[in-house]
Amino acid sequence: MTDGNEKYWYNLKTGRVEKGFVSPSVDRAGPFDSPEEAANAPEVIRERSRAWAEEEARSDDWGSSGATGENAE
Repeated sequence: MTDGNEKYWYNLKTGRVEKGFVSPSVDRAGPFDSPEEAANAPEVIRERSRAWAEEEARSDDWGSSGATGENAE
């Protein structure tokens, strides 16, 4: 397993790819295995956020098929 200092990170403030722990952790996204992967971080973050939002919306709707929870007779 490689050290995070040998990985690539995307700096959220500057938009630059960095190798190793150059910036404070709050400003970094990663780690990534290559500079090309790190450069795609904004797209990856958007896609994951979209997927999480869809998943959350599905789980919020779970079991709400119009039933009120009352017994129908």
